[in-house]
Amino acid sequence: MLELIKHVLPQDVALNQAITEELEQRQYAGFLNYRQVEKLCQKFEITPVKLALHLLPVAACYSHTAVSHFNVGAIAIGEAGDFYFGANQEFADTAIQQTIHAEQSAISHAWLRGEKCVTDVVVNYTPCGHCRQFMNELHKAEHLKIHLPHSMNNPLHNYLPDAFGPKDLGIAVHLLAKEPHYLNINNADELINQAVFAASQAHCPYSESPHGVAIQFSDGAIITGRYAENAAFNPSLPALQTALNFVYLNNKKTEEIQRIVMAERPVKLSHKTMAEQLLCALNLPPLEYVKV
Repeated sequence: MLELIKHVLPQDVALNQAITEELEQRQYAGFLNYRQVEKLCQKFEITPVKLALHLLPVAACYSHTAVSHFNVGAIAIGEAGDFYFGANQEFADTAIQQTIHAEQSAISHAWLRGEKCVTDVVVNYTPCGHCRQFMNELHKAEHLKIHLPHSMNNPLHNYLPDAFGPKDLGIAVHLLAKEPHYLNINNADELINQAVFAASQAHCPYSESPHGVAIQFSDGAIITGRYAENAAFNPSLPALQTALNFVYLNNKKTEEIQRIVMAERPVKLSHKTMAEQLLCALNLPPLEYVKV
C-alpha cells in the first residue's frame, strides 16, 4: 500500500509527506481521526473538505476493480471530523450485484467504526443513482453534503429530488442510528458470538431479517460486518460485503483469513447462497452458517 500511496502523492510535496506519515501511524488503514485531520488542516492552512479532496487518489488506492479497472475513491466525514476512506470493490467470476460502490464503502466503513452521523461525502466522480439512493437511507440524510472536485457543498437532495426513502415507508430508524435486534449471544465459539453480535446491529427495517459476518485471521484478529438494508432494496449492502470492505480498507490480507461465520435470522430472506458464491469466487474459506 505504501508504494501505491507514494505513487499518487509525490513525496516532494510537504503536505503529501505529512499525510503519508499520518497514514503510516495507522499501518496504512484508510482512516484519519479528527485530531489528525485538524493537525494537517492547521499546518497547511486548508479546510477539511479541501484535505479530503486531496486525499481522494489515496482512497482510490484501496479499490479492487477486476471488472471495470476504473478506480473510485470516496471519503465520508463523521460528525466529529473523522475521515473514513472508501473505494469501489468489484469481484470477478460472480454476479455483478456483489459490487460495492465507493460511497457505500466509505459509509459502511464509518458505520463499522461506530460513527453515528456522516455530515459530508467527498468523491472523485458524481454519485450514481444507486449511491444517491443508498445515501438517502442515512440518519440525517437531509443535511448531508456532497463534494466533488468540480462542485462542492451540494445537498444530497440536489442529486435526488423528490426522493423516495425510509420516511415514505414509515421507518423512523435510519442507517447509522442505533437499531438493536437483541439476538442471543451465548456460544462457546467466540467467532460465532461476534457474528451474532454483528447481526444484532444490522439495519434491516424492511425485511426484518438481520444477518452479520465475522472473519477470523491467522493472527487471531476478528473483523465483522453487518447488513445495511435500503428502502429501494437493490442498493442494500450485505454483511459479507461490509466485512470484506473493512478488511481491504484496513490493509489486511485476505490470504490470512482462516474462518468466516455468518449468523442470520432469515425471516423473509436469506443472504447465505449469495455469500457462498462470493467466497467461492474469491477462493476464501467456506462459509460457516448459523441461524439465530
